[in-house]
Amino acid sequence: MGTFDQVITDKDIILFDGVCNLCNGAVNFVLDRDPDEQFFFASLQSQTATTLLKDQHYDHTSLKSIIVITKEGKLLTRSDAALYVAGKLKGGWKLMSVFKIIPTVIRDFVYDIIARYRYTLFGKRDQCRIPTPELRQRFLDAY
Repeated sequence: MGTFDQVITDKDIILFDGVCNLCNGAVNFVLDRDPDEQFFFASLQSQTATTLLKDQHYDHTSLKSIIVITKEGKLLTRSDAALYVAGKLKGGWKLMSVFKIIPTVIRDFVYDIIARYRYTLFGKRDQCRIPTPELRQRFLDAY
């Protein structure tokens, strides 16, 4: 593993709501299907995410979306971010890209409904996820 700056340029970064059970479940899902370690992670509540999002000129106070910053520096949110991640996972998850034929406005409408009720449906934690020692290197908050 290189320095923080090398990680930023070498990996896609997933920013997630660290207190959301659904979001933490999604992170676990990705970790289990990303043996090539294409993705690094940081909670949206972290200083790392604040810095990255300010650099991208994105409202860093919003916790309503999963956000992906690609290794090329492109910022993806909501359904675009979710489909991008699915497309890079091992197994049949690449097939999720078929949903790109649905207009973004419709995909994001569904995404927003789930995001609005995620705490009610799935609950939330009192604090952000603490990665295991084996996974710590994949979480930018650990730097």
